[in-house]
Amino acid sequence: MTTLSGKTALVTGSTSGIGLGIALTLAKAGANLILNGFGDASAVIAEVAQFGGKVGHHPADVSDPAQIAEMIAYAEREFGGVDILVNNAGIQHVAAVEDFPVERWDSIIAINLSSVFHSTRLSLPGMRAKDWGRIVNIASVHGQVGSTGKAAYVAAKHGVIGLTKVVGLETATSNITCNAICPGWVLTPLVQKQIDDRAAKGVDPQQAQHDLLAEKQPSLEFVTPTHLGELVLFLCSEAGSQVRGAAWNIDGGWLAQ
Repeated sequence: MTTLSGKTALVTGSTSGIGLGIALTLAKAGANLILNGFGDASAVIAEVAQFGGKVGHHPADVSDPAQIAEMIAYAEREFGGVDILVNNAGIQHVAAVEDFPVERWDSIIAINLSSVFHSTRLSLPGMRAKDWGRIVNIASVHGQVGSTGKAAYVAAKHGVIGLTKVVGLETATSNITCNAICPGWVLTPLVQKQIDDRAAKGVDPQQAQHDLLAEKQPSLEFVTPTHLGELVLFLCSEAGSQVRGAAWNIDGGWLAQ
């Protein structure tokens, strides 16, 4: 089993959903964890701390580069730096391009793309000093294909994959790797809202869920946060040390079509 004892992982957007699932998996493997998200995180800190590692929380709004800088400074001060950076924070808004609110475009680009750049650029010097690091960007199948109504999200996720390739190349001769994971449908609050919107039109909730999956995901099953956490763990292992600049699909067959 991969052991991450002595390593510190920072997972953005990790007080629920995918981010929490990844944090729990890394904590089980022995890593110290820095959680990030809004609100009272005491219950989540306790959940992650049960595995014995040191756990902290920073409430940085990752749409603000100054707050990201404060979070990385906190990591250096309290944990000795970031060894594993998982850029997971993300938001969504659905509208046609001509109707897309400009402020929603700006916020999605800031949180889903620019925060990945800022967290990475600020974490890399510490990783280079140790000559070890793992950067895992949670992209999406929408980093490789489009869907109507999701202009900002698709643009941001395509950008994340491009940035991942560049960082993967710039760190290629070091013991630092940078990769992207591209999930298909994961049953997060964002996806549940899409199911609820369908159900609100008179469709049975189970049928609404089936129809959502059937349109894109041949397995007809959701990817889970645990699936994603285990893939992050692999990328942190020695076995994953020559996976560099990759965009790894975990999508129930979505992109195989």
